[in-house]
Amino acid sequence: MNLQLSKRLSLQVYKKLVTVFNESMAQFRSTEHIFMVIVAVIIGLLGGFGAVGIQYLIKFFSRLFWGIGDLDLEYLKHVPVYLKIVIPTGGALLVGLIVYFFAPEAKGHGVPEVMEAMALRDGRIRPRVAVAKLFASSLCIASGGSVGREGPVIQIGSSIGSTVGQFLKVNAQRTKVFVACGAAAGIAAAFNAPMAGALFSVEIILADFGVAQFSPIVISSVMATVVSRHFLGNFPAFEVPAYHLVSPLELIPYAVLGLLAGLVALLFTEVLCLSEDFFDDYLKLPGVVKTVIGGFLLGCFGILVPGIYGVGYNSMNLALHGQIPWLLMLGLVFAKIAATSLSLGSGGSGGIFAPSLFIGTMTGGFFGALVHMLLPELSASSGAYAMVGMGAVVAGATHAPITAILIIFEMTNDYKIILPLMISTIIATLLATKLKKESIYTIKLVHRGIDLFRGRELNVLRALKVADFCDRKPRTILPGLGFRQLLELVVNSPNTSYYLVDDKKKFFGVVSLQEVRQAILDQDDLTDLLVAADLASTNVPAVALTADLDQVMKIFGHTDYRELPVLDPDSGELVAAIRQREVTEAYNREVIKRDLGAEISSSVQVLDRVEEIDLADGYVMAEVQAPAAFVGQTLRTLDVRSRLGLQVIMFKRREQKEGGPLSFRQMVAGPDDMVQAGDRLVVLGRSHDVEVFRNL
Repeated sequence: MNLQLSKRLSLQVYKKLVTVFNESMAQFRSTEHIFMVIVAVIIGLLGGFGAVGIQYLIKFFSRLFWGIGDLDLEYLKHVPVYLKIVIPTGGALLVGLIVYFFAPEAKGHGVPEVMEAMALRDGRIRPRVAVAKLFASSLCIASGGSVGREGPVIQIGSSIGSTVGQFLKVNAQRTKVFVACGAAAGIAAAFNAPMAGALFSVEIILADFGVAQFSPIVISSVMATVVSRHFLGNFPAFEVPAYHLVSPLELIPYAVLGLLAGLVALLFTEVLCLSEDFFDDYLKLPGVVKTVIGGFLLGCFGILVPGIYGVGYNSMNLALHGQIPWLLMLGLVFAKIAATSLSLGSGGSGGIFAPSLFIGTMTGGFFGALVHMLLPELSASSGAYAMVGMGAVVAGATHAPITAILIIFEMTNDYKIILPLMISTIIATLLATKLKKESIYTIKLVHRGIDLFRGRELNVLRALKVADFCDRKPRTILPGLGFRQLLELVVNSPNTSYYLVDDKKKFFGVVSLQEVRQAILDQDDLTDLLVAADLASTNVPAVALTADLDQVMKIFGHTDYRELPVLDPDSGELVAAIRQREVTEAYNREVIKRDLGAEISSSVQVLDRVEEIDLADGYVMAEVQAPAAFVGQTLRTLDVRSRLGLQVIMFKRREQKEGGPLSFRQMVAGPDDMVQAGDRLVVLGRSHDVEVFRNL
């Protein structure tokens, strides 16, 4: 008896603690600026630890594989040939297993996956992605994969930011900002470059330079840099001699370098894209096998060109100091492009930022050596051109010139060569964007049908699935149904399409009203002989429940059909039907909801003075007294969205402190929040639905 009483008391205490926690978190979320600053600090610290962690893991696995923490060309000369093949192959096997069993998102360079999450899933990224990416990329780089660690830390930081946003149950806009905070934290800690991290995040990940978004991103970037400097030291990524502009005439070669860097960046983008397409679309093998093949080929390639193993910072430092022959630098440009494309295309895990820096360094170094040989009195050494080429190729590949310029400044601590750097970087970006609209990040998304350049509305349908909008009870008929019975069915039914199935629901075809009308006009003498199968169209395109509405709308756009069957891909059974009307309405609703999101914040404040605000296209935001029937139930249980077509945005809960006036406290609505007596609900929906809700 005492045990049962103890359990009940424990359960009550637990529920009370959960309630207090949820209320406290809701109150905390309502404090706009303080909330964003504190969360930005947390994400920055976690992102910084993620960036530091991947560096320690790379060193750990490198010692495990090669017997040394940092690979260099001198050490590789003494490594047996068979190990140069076995280690990359074994590392690729481990990477492939992690990607296959834990998180497919960990494959590749990571940034496109973050951009896709921002475009289609309101910034939601699975928490496991951070862990999978951490280990997969560490293993890939440590075993010799020709990739960088910056892309992984961006994805790790973004996953951390998204996880924090989901845990705190913030809205989509805040979640996206938190993702951008994580991305900035990752790249700032990786390069010891806080401003470059912040600019990269707003220029590429968020694509919004608004002050409200920029402030928390800068805070996260700075906090991550503090963590990085504490554990790794406050050193620039590259130690370079002091460079300067020898003569104003030297700006002409730097402009030519910008053109060359733009072309090299395009070559890198195209070769990487072709490699990914080959392994994904043409090589019909399991993913793990593809990754192992890539590791094996990379190992064989590394025997001939050891400089392509790993990140390549050692080789870049040599080029910046003018210690690599110009002909070798030219060869390393093409070798690195091939090696990185092979590593990532086959399913490896790592970034393209460091390879872009490597390719740019060798491009600039090669070109600078030639210029210095031709014009020794009017040009700087090849190292100066190597540093400028580094930024120019990065800008041309990523289409982010501001980030490229800042990151070279912060990585080298050298501001004296700003004018050549800006000229080459801008020219490279202009040429690259003129010849190809997509960057090395967005081209992968375009191949998936996600166009970030033409507006977010075009990506709406890709985020919606057939399973959520189809009719699960389509009108079915047997193939042998007589024509007269079919006519009676058409007259007494609102359907426009009738699906032929057998006793096991296997799909055979569709009879539409058009075929029925044609039969009435042309086949009057045969109506007693006709059956449904004679009128059916058997080549109707079908879709699966897992397909997105973008695919469905494209089928509607290229055919005359207004309704499509939804089949089980394994058995061929008819499971549902999807109509063009539902797809169009779903698109319109999602676009309106996304447009209304920007208006919600200011509109909630106006509701303190009025009870209802007109938003757009018949949608209103209103403050309504919670019905008595709602009291004691959670929003998840009430399911207001499905039942009434409304979205509950916020609670306004009465509270009165001892001796104080009665006031209302605003709380962001969560699915497990319980409605209490006296609550007022802020709802969003169509005016008619809101009016129905008022009268409950």
